[in-house]
Amino acid sequence: MTVLVTGATGNAGGAVVRALAAAGLPGRALARSKVELPAGIEPVYGDLNQPDTFVESLDGVSGIFLLSGYDRIEELLANAVKAGVQRVALLSSSSVVGTETANAIAQYHLAAEAAVDASGLDWTYLRPNTFMSNTLRWLDQLRAGDVVRVQFPEVPISTIHPLDIAEVAVRALTEDGHSRTAYRLSGPVALKPAEQVRILGEVLGRPLQTYEMTRAESHDDLLAAMPPQYASAIESFYADGIIDETTVTDTVETVTGHSPRTLREWTHENAGLFAG
Repeated sequence: MTVLVTGATGNAGGAVVRALAAAGLPGRALARSKVELPAGIEPVYGDLNQPDTFVESLDGVSGIFLLSGYDRIEELLANAVKAGVQRVALLSSSSVVGTETANAIAQYHLAAEAAVDASGLDWTYLRPNTFMSNTLRWLDQLRAGDVVRVQFPEVPISTIHPLDIAEVAVRALTEDGHSRTAYRLSGPVALKPAEQVRILGEVLGRPLQTYEMTRAESHDDLLAAMPPQYASAIESFYADGIIDETTVTDTVETVTGHSPRTLREWTHENAGLFAG
């Protein structure tokens, strides 16, 4: 039983690598260049957008942790079927169960889900809320001072620790009972941005303050940071409320047997990232 982890250097994929190693399970980590990995995890070098670059590495793989939004996913999945892969855990998004899914973000996740379903592989879709690691978007502000500008300040979100997503993924890829299941994943409590900043300040020992941006300011901030179609989608998610990332689900505890980790825990674990 060997799991191939795509996006192994990212927040979610990296957490899956750590979860596999912690459980003593063999894995392969797909990366574009040399990467340090825990014991029991083998590096695989290739490009997720070019499935032919790592096709041989599918031999002996039982399951794949797969990211949405990459090119030639149908080719990758066909290669997986030929190699005898049995399961896929796809990192999808809460956006696919929003009240409006015509936006760019929901569309590329829905396209990935459709491709996985058509492949004939056993699948589990992971549809998490915003990651706790997204607080790193404030890193430049925190290095410049103690005031953090926050978008959509009135919207509480039950953000999730990437390791909780990872542990659900590992269960889905190595245990029975998760096939053809779409899991909505959340953290333990819904927090407004100012509450998130307060927790960061308490853990980091800093007197952080929050500047609550207007919708117009948030709109301009998003457009400056990303392509317009994605900026528009994120604005509609939170300003127009077309997705629900406030509700707390019990999925993490049901699948893993433990309560979801808190933002305070995540910040303690990653405090070094905010230094300097």
